[in-house]
Amino acid sequence: MTQPHPKSSPLNELCSALPSLPMRLREVGRFVAANDYDATTRSMRELAAVAGADPASFTRLAQALGYSGWDELRAALTEARRPAQPSPFSGRTKGRRHGPNSDVSLVADKLEAEAAGLVRISSSSVAAAAKTLCTAQRIWIAGFRSCRSVAELLNYQLRLFRPEAVQLVGGSGPEDLDLGAFGAGDAVIVVGFAPYSTASVLSARAAHRSRAALIAIADTIAAPMAEGADHLLLFEAAASPGFFPSLTGAIAIAQSLAAVTFALGGAAAKRRLKETEARLAAMSQYVAEKG
Repeated sequence: MTQPHPKSSPLNELCSALPSLPMRLREVGRFVAANDYDATTRSMRELAAVAGADPASFTRLAQALGYSGWDELRAALTEARRPAQPSPFSGRTKGRRHGPNSDVSLVADKLEAEAAGLVRISSSSVAAAAKTLCTAQRIWIAGFRSCRSVAELLNYQLRLFRPEAVQLVGGSGPEDLDLGAFGAGDAVIVVGFAPYSTASVLSARAAHRSRAALIAIADTIAAPMAEGADHLLLFEAAASPGFFPSLTGAIAIAQSLAAVTFALGGAAAKRRLKETEARLAAMSQYVAEKG
């Protein structure tokens, strides 16, 4: 019995269909093929503005490829970028490069990919999320496994000037106790990338139930912990070479959130920061510089 051919990726389908498309749709199709990451992370209106096209042309392109509309094509493009679940890290590995400078080339390629990913972060989205943090009664930060480092960094920076209002989920006991403490008026930040931790999804659901504002720092719009988020802050995790996805964008977003939240806090935030600095100095937390 003949085995069915595996379905090709949506990007391959798009490239194969380009020659048969009307000229205007062909231009839009080429734009999507060249900017597939942006196609999965930006709104249709934003894409149209960058491409110099009518937003409806993205819907027509999707329908010409057999999808019901742009949302279905974008979901397929997003899914195609997701690493296979059984081996999310080892599946990314490639054979060792050959040549005298192969290791140096890998580092250079990785740094180039990281820099390109940072450019794609939406400054306006981060600023809008920071406004929500500034007005929140309490700020809860949830990051698990490799994302714990991002959560701890953001927790530390925010607590420098809002120590009484910021809490790391699971930082002082079982995380389920924190999930039960979320409330309306709070902001919950959840950090994650594929493969997503169960704890991050549970944190996001708890935020919804409590009617807290949810800020998701995620790698795709399809991330399960980002569903229904009030603010979705996207970073590029998959494009960087190496066996492990990149957290550079997530760290940049976290530090930007802290910086803008502090700036929005005005004189009160500065006063609290000075109090924290005075306490650190009194406790001799840092090595004195030699004059």
